[in-house]
Amino acid sequence: MSAIVALGLTLSVAGLGLATALRAPAREAQAMANHPPQGQFVTVDGHQVHVVERGQPQGSAPDLVLIHGSNGSSRDMTFRLSPALEDAYHILIFDRPGLGYSDALTEKGTSIQTQAAVLQKASASLGVDRPIVLGQSYGGAVALAWATQFPQHTAAVVNVSGVSHPWDAELPTFYKLTSSRLGGALIVPVLTAFVPNSYVRSSLEEVFAPQAVPEGFAEYFGLAMSLRRSSLRANAKQRANLLKEIEAIAPLYPQLEMPIEIVHGTADTTVGISIHAERLVQDSSTARLTPLPGVGHMPHQTHTQSIVDAVNRAAARANLRQSL
Repeated sequence: MSAIVALGLTLSVAGLGLATALRAPAREAQAMANHPPQGQFVTVDGHQVHVVERGQPQGSAPDLVLIHGSNGSSRDMTFRLSPALEDAYHILIFDRPGLGYSDALTEKGTSIQTQAAVLQKASASLGVDRPIVLGQSYGGAVALAWATQFPQHTAAVVNVSGVSHPWDAELPTFYKLTSSRLGGALIVPVLTAFVPNSYVRSSLEEVFAPQAVPEGFAEYFGLAMSLRRSSLRANAKQRANLLKEIEAIAPLYPQLEMPIEIVHGTADTTVGISIHAERLVQDSSTARLTPLPGVGHMPHQTHTQSIVDAVNRAAARANLRQSL
């Protein structure tokens, strides 16, 4: 009997492995067909970076760089935010390394410092030397890494629901598993192959809470793009390494001299305002916080005008345009 059970288990595992091997790449191919690149590719140190260029012609308006959050892509910024800014700014919207259509730089996970360096080089290759840098959530950490490393190439920072300071909570089990070598090899492909979009949609609703997910956002963003094996692995490793990287840059905030505009919802349970935004204001003499009462983690989608206003304030404070 034990031999029969063992044989049954072996066949079940083999069947799951075969189904995963067939289904995961098929789902990835469909996701990419449904959500092709919106922009162009630039090469930085041998790696391709996907960038969407929108808005006014370069040189005719202030330059603005938009950096998306965890396991996102440039589509997160082109849904509502960039259209609301295109009349007044020349905009570069990047896929962060390893996500969207940008190459991963290392199997160990690309640090916020390295991501910032790559995006700054990509911007410079397109003729953008000193932009306003806006980052949302994890992208806020990348924006601060940009500012601390390249202050001479940063006109201002706009931090939207951004990570800025160390926190006490342990790394969630999901990221512990998916960032490990074994989890990346075994668990991630199964997630890619079999996790239903309905489950991802429910997770998206949690991120937006207490606001609703805007009509059409999930379809435009492409939830299945975030389920690709490469995206899941890159995002997990970036998330696993983030705390030590934030610990390295947080002591540098008092040195920052460029304007910093912060917009953060008071009901944000993903990146808490008291742990991050309020401490950034304490640490930086140039930081100004605009709290949004009762707003969650995605104000660039749910309260877009508040973000537009913050960008306009940053541009005025940096003497890039008259106050709007």
